[in-house]
Amino acid sequence: MSGKRVVITGVPGVGKTTVIDASMKRLAEEKIPYKAVNFGSCMFDTAKAEGFVEDRDQMRTLDKDIQKKLQKLAAQRIGAMEGNIIVDTHASVKTPAGYLPGLPEWVLTELHPDTIVLVETDEDQILLRRIGDESRKRDAEGSRSIVEHQQMNRAFAAAYAMMTGCTVQIVRNENFLLDHAIDAMVTVLR
Repeated sequence: MSGKRVVITGVPGVGKTTVIDASMKRLAEEKIPYKAVNFGSCMFDTAKAEGFVEDRDQMRTLDKDIQKKLQKLAAQRIGAMEGNIIVDTHASVKTPAGYLPGLPEWVLTELHPDTIVLVETDEDQILLRRIGDESRKRDAEGSRSIVEHQQMNRAFAAAYAMMTGCTVQIVRNENFLLDHAIDAMVTVLR
């Protein structure tokens, strides 16, 4: 395996994909190529082909054994890729049964991350972004739930770092300060 592996995580609505896309554009201008892979899309493609779901928002309601199987298959596909790879995913997934690790041992073993990045911002900003995003069907959550989820993501990221020896970075994606988030992300990705 060659290249850098960076796992970028964040709660739904934090704007991680926006930060990733803008950072990749800036890195391309610097001739530093990266391929971004959405872990959930890899899982969803498999789940849909197997008849488990019809839309992406149904993924978090699947039985945990099915989710584990889908995680393994997606990790194997991504782990086989060459070059600098960004894995756009979630550190944890909130399910009816509790928080499910987004990167359990069998996923980390395949991905071999160099760095895990947590994209974060204040819970009120996330709430407003979710309300404004009509393209997704998300469970209603209050600010306390978002704070808890971001705290759980930090705990999961620390555990992942302990398992792999990778570093953990936090990138803040504040409203009206996207350029600051991009600067911080590009620094991590260089």
